[in-house]
Amino acid sequence: MPSAPMSHASMPLPPHQSRAVDDAPNPQGPPGSRSRRDPAICPTDDEAAVTREKTNQNKRSFDYVWKSGVAGGLAGCAGKTVVAPLDRVKILFQSHNPHFLKYTGSWLGFSQAMRDIYRQDGPLGLFRGHSATLLRIFPYAAIKFLAYEQIRAVIIPSRDKETPFRRLISGSLAGVTSVFFTYPLEVVRVRLAFETKKDGRSSLRSICKRIYSERMYHKQLVPELPGAPGAAAATAVNSLAPRSGLVNFYRGFTPTLLGMLPYAGVSFLTHDTVGDLLRTPGVAQWTTLPRPDSAPPGKPAPLRYWAELFAGGVAGIVSQTASYPLEVIRRRMQVGGAVGDGHRLRIGETAKLIMRERGVRGFFVGLTIGYVKVFPLAAASFYTYERLKTVLGI
Repeated sequence: MPSAPMSHASMPLPPHQSRAVDDAPNPQGPPGSRSRRDPAICPTDDEAAVTREKTNQNKRSFDYVWKSGVAGGLAGCAGKTVVAPLDRVKILFQSHNPHFLKYTGSWLGFSQAMRDIYRQDGPLGLFRGHSATLLRIFPYAAIKFLAYEQIRAVIIPSRDKETPFRRLISGSLAGVTSVFFTYPLEVVRVRLAFETKKDGRSSLRSICKRIYSERMYHKQLVPELPGAPGAAAATAVNSLAPRSGLVNFYRGFTPTLLGMLPYAGVSFLTHDTVGDLLRTPGVAQWTTLPRPDSAPPGKPAPLRYWAELFAGGVAGIVSQTASYPLEVIRRRMQVGGAVGDGHRLRIGETAKLIMRERGVRGFFVGLTIGYVKVFPLAAASFYTYERLKTVLGI
């Protein structure tokens, strides 16, 4: 009995055609999958470019936007909760609260300040102002991480364009974007933390009403000389200078923007750079985890918990050092309505005041406490964000 003729599909193929079939896309598998069981070890430059382009397109999807925003907000809340007691004491030191000036300058003074707050207000006193912090930090961190992912996808569209400068610019623009929308809540938080029991307790609503109604007395913007040309115009300019209202919630906003440029930019730059160093082939076996099956294409392997915490902590230390003098100026400007004669100090005037009071060291008051605070804060924030991204599959 003659055998059935061999169909075209079952005929053996030459070796080079067989390899072509093996490397062809698998129509029954997920998009982009191949019929070969093992993926290519070293993809070509064209394949890498296509993968990066698809990844950037996915970052613009609604699914990626809301997931990265939620992950960023929760990461910020986790970091701030860890260091809330340290943050309370640091604000009291930076803003020269008269009841705590005697404690500045030493670790012993720091511990004594913590003990006094605990004795006067109990454990919750160490978290005074933390509710306003969480209200501010969730949208702030959500916008910051979300903006960084989106801006980075635009400024760094491909791997060959990824440079330290582009990373720095992406982080700086993300920080400026987030602080613009959330700064009023930061002013309220600082004022709540600045108050002590001796000053009397204030509710969140009363603090907001007080800040809104405070009348700030300006120096004349234009000198008024009776009988001189333009005297009437000078009087009009000075009379229109804002002295109360919503503008009070943006005290210290300019130095905040100036400080955010190095802080956010250096923070993201340092974190990403340290992460790259920890993923180099020489140390990757000790610092990285296996890539999850749900990981999007092009995403690097996740770091082990200690490596991710280390990368985030180092990022916090470096960024804090770069921006701390402007942070001190900002704090002094924010509490301008709570101390002094109510004169609205500008950046230059505040800097001169700090220099006159304590010299150059005045710009670094509380920096040691800042290091102790910023390392766990940044470590917890970046760790939580990266782990939530893995859990959410982005």
